Amino acid sequence: MKLASLRGPGRDGTLVVVRRDGLAYAPAGADLPTMQAALDDWDRAEPALRQLAAAIERGDAATTPLVVEELAAPLPRAYEWVDGSAYIHHIVLVRKARGAEPPETLTTDPLVYQGGSGVLLGPTDDIVLADEAWGLDFEAEVCAILGDTPQGARRDEAHRYIRLFLLANDVTLRNLVPAELAKGFGFFGSKPATAFSPFAITPDELGDALRDGRVHLRLRSTYNGALIGDPEAGPEMHFSFFDLIEHIARTRSFTAGTILGSGTVSNQDPARGVSCLAERRMLEILADGAVRTPFMKPGDTIMIEMLNHAGESLFGRIAQRVVAR
Repeated sequence: MKLASLRGPGRDGTLVVVRRDGLAYAPAGADLPTMQAALDDWDRAEPALRQLAAAIERGDAATTPLVVEELAAPLPRAYEWVDGSAYIHHIVLVRKARGAEPPETLTTDPLVYQGGSGVLLGPTDDIVLADEAWGLDFEAEVCAILGDTPQGARRDEAHRYIRLFLLANDVTLRNLVPAELAKGFGFFGSKPATAFSPFAITPDELGDALRDGRVHLRLRSTYNGALIGDPEAGPEMHFSFFDLIEHIARTRSFTAGTILGSGTVSNQDPARGVSCLAERRMLEILADGAVRTPFMKPGDTIMIEMLNHAGESLFGRIAQRVVAR
């Protein structure tokens, strides 16, 4: 089942069920006006939404052609946006890029930060850049949307709390990061609004690609019209979504509508490319002793997409352009 949110009429958009080919949709209806409303009452909402999805696939429900520019993020605003960093190769490279050592608990204790969730970007929203000196970068990620998740949730039961999966562009202002982290209080200004894929999908849409709390498919990033990376999202995800849920729920519970990110997808194999410019820049330094790739500037474009084994786009495509403020 694919779900999306049309822009308006309110801030939380209008929930729609999307045909599997991503080309048409039907409104979820007055009883389930928004994605958050569905998540808040998932036990009742899911069967009704699945019934509508089946009718759409049979051609028994009236549909409207889908225009991706009319979509907001699946959750236009969320109660919480918690982003992990589950790919060890990425952590090592970006720490090296800013002259920092990886933590001693690199492989045993997940890194997470809490990003802004009141304003989330739709899949085609511009990335507004006020100052090129800030070092704008994209970061391609896989995310889960959680239902109500109790404190103390364990890894072996974490699958119960995942309602949907989606993709993210976790935008970062790299040159603001070192000074900000030096304060010892975490990311804030270096993390502007995150963008999300057109569609959020139920776990069953992933089929056998979803194993052990990991999505075993390639995540494609196309930068200024050229493929820059298509790493495997599954095998090198050191901490699975189940691990991340257990970690964040150790001391508190989470409400339905929390978004949990994987962190930037990264592989050690250089043939798989990169999911952010910081990694490419560090690899250039290691290979040639100098950076050749600048950070993003107005006019640059980034597209992020994941295809299943049949070549079908599961989440639709994040397609953004950088514009000057």
